[in-house]
Order: sequence, then structure tokens, then C-alpha cells
Amino acid sequence: MIGFRNDSTNRTARSRVRRLAGIAVALPLAAGALVAGGAGTAVAGPEYGPGNGPTAVVSMGDSYISGEAGRWKGNSLTNSGNRTGTDRAWISGSSYDPGKVYGTTAGGCHRSDSAEVRSAGAIAEVAVNLACSGAVAQNVFRASSGGVAFKGEAPQADQLAAVAASNNVKVIALSIGGNDLGFADIIKECAYDFVLWNSYCYDDQQEGVNAKMDAVMANVGKSVDEVRAVMRAAGYTDSSYRIVLQSYPSPIPRGAENRYPQSDWSRYNTGGCPFWNRDSDWARDSLVPQIAGRLKGVAAAKGAQFLDLRDMMQGHEVCAKASKLVTSSAPASAKTSEWARWIDSSETQGLIQESMHPNYFGQLAAGRCLALVVAQPATSGFGCKNTAGADQSGMYLTPAS
Repeated sequence: MIGFRNDSTNRTARSRVRRLAGIAVALPLAAGALVAGGAGTAVAGPEYGPGNGPTAVVSMGDSYISGEAGRWKGNSLTNSGNRTGTDRAWISGSSYDPGKVYGTTAGGCHRSDSAEVRSAGAIAEVAVNLACSGAVAQNVFRASSGGVAFKGEAPQADQLAAVAASNNVKVIALSIGGNDLGFADIIKECAYDFVLWNSYCYDDQQEGVNAKMDAVMANVGKSVDEVRAVMRAAGYTDSSYRIVLQSYPSPIPRGAENRYPQSDWSRYNTGGCPFWNRDSDWARDSLVPQIAGRLKGVAAAKGAQFLDLRDMMQGHEVCAKASKLVTSSAPASAKTSEWARWIDSSETQGLIQESMHPNYFGQLAAGRCLALVVAQPATSGFGCKNTAGADQSGMYLTPAS
């Protein structure tokens, strides 16, 4: 049983929680259109048709593939200047320009210059990012099939039609379903239960996930169908390109792997990971694997390749013992720094919506995973893991579990 803090502590906690409340609406999973180095809705060019024009890799879906949190190279307690080298949006003095990282999608879809499709290397001549922060499955569907425009852009499948017409699309990477399941609300409620209520979140949240799961996975399957329909209408055969459906990495470690004790405020005030051990274990070893297992089933049913990222950030999660905060004596490094953005509930550095997403280092790792899986037969599914103490070059594949 977790003991209750005294009234004075609870008043302080309530103040903190009011700031955390923004997570409910500010942890969208990103998506949008980034073409090579700029932003737009499609690749411009002549109508080449399938098999002609530049080869292209396309990313679709939500923030875990759009590049949300790409602004950050690890996490630092320094709140000024370049935040000890972690803030890629710093210009000089006290000036910051998120557009340096997110381009014209800053404040919207948050497609970063380090997003997975951009960090995958030379797997195609053109990289097109159609993913958008906060997107749900309906934002992927074609408008003619119930798709909904989002953040001023047409549904992603309709944008894909233009890309498919002017490029030779070879790979479509899809990350979708997290917002449909309510990831943001899960994070918010679990943080509330640590900071304010002194109770666990896993039981209530698991019940909610179970209630939504079948409908969400049906919509993930429809998303794959919508992509297929667009590509067939553009003249592509199913075997002329591949769809890579990927799962989500855990941004927090198991309780025993957290470098901060759960008995004080350091997990929140210092580490930015306000979660009880039991809730952390549930998220890491139950929720993330449950979602991955269901996505694997969708991929198998729809003829897509599965990329399991559940263990991608092992040892590099927020507050993980095997990683550390960036300081003047521990510079930002993919080998030692965290690969996910912490919860900055007061927004003293960036936006709350960047919380719990793969940061710059995490996106480099995800890009390496995509490159590795594309080099394998399209009929095989894989998990992607990191080598302890290595940067993104140490990513390797295992058979999907």
C-alpha cells in the first residue's frame, strides 16, 4: 500500500498537477508532410507513374514517426542558452526557433529534420513525411472512405496519391493507433496518480485499453487497406513496394531500472518521469507488448511487414539507470544520453506535447531500424534492439516475438 503525503506536500502536488494537466491535450502523436528537407503535402514533379521517377520512402501516421521531440538531444536541467547542448532550436542568447528542427510544421504536425524516414539513410532517393502530431486512424483514411482532414491538411492517404503519382514509391512506413488508444490520457492519469493521488494507474488504464483495443486495431487494419487502395489506383502492384507497420517503443524503464527512487520527488522534479514502479512495469512489460502483439497480428493479416520497436530504447529511456542527464561534464551523446523526451510540465524549455516521444537520438535509432528492416525480405517481421553503450549504429534486428 502506498502511504499518503501530508497536506502541505499535497498542496504543492496539486500545483504541479495543474501544470501536468496540459498533457491531456498536448501529447499528440505526430504526423505530416516533409519532403526531403522542406515541408509540403507532396513531392512536386511530373506525373511519372509507378516504376518511374525517383524512388521514394514515405512515412505516415502519428508523432512517433513524424518526428515529435526531434528538437532535443537528451535532457538537461539547464533552462537557458542551448540547455547544455540539448536544444537544437537555440539561436543565440535567449532566442529559440523551433522551425530550425520542425520547419514550417512547427506548432503543428512537428515533422522534424531527424524523423525516422529522414534518418534511415539512402534507402530511397526521396523521403516524404506525411505523418502528423496527434493523428488518429481517421486522419490516414481517404476522404472518400471516411477520412478526416487534420491541422489544415488533407487525409494522409489522399496526400499519398499525389506522392505515388510523381515518384516510384518503394517503402511506406506506418505508425498509427497510439492516439486512438489514448496514450496521452494514459500518461496524464499515471502522472496524476504519482504526483497527487498516491495510487496506481495500471488497473484502471488496462481496463480502458482492453475496451478500446479491438476497434482500434480494426482501424489500423483499415489504414493499411486505405494505403493499398491508393497504391493500386495509382497502378502499383502489391509486390512492387512494401508497407512497414511498426509498433511503439517504451519511453520509460521498468521500476527496477529507474535511477531515481519512487519515495521522493526526484522522479518528477529532476528526472521528469513521475510514475510508480508498478505502473512503470505495467507500461513496459504489459501495455507496450500488448499493443505490439496486436499490431503484429494486423500486419500478418494485411500482408504488411512488421517492425517491433518495443525494446528500441532499452537502457536509454527517460530516467533509465544505464543513461544520464546531459551536463557540462556529460555532453549530449547517443551513447550515454536518454533517447526520449522527459515531461517538462512547466514548459520551461519546450512544449509538453514533445514529452515521452523519441528525441533526436531516438529518431536516429528508429531510422536505423527502418533501414535494417528494409534490407530484409518484405515477408519477414523483426524486432529492433540497441547494443548497450553504442549509438544508433549499434541497432540490430531479431525475429519478431
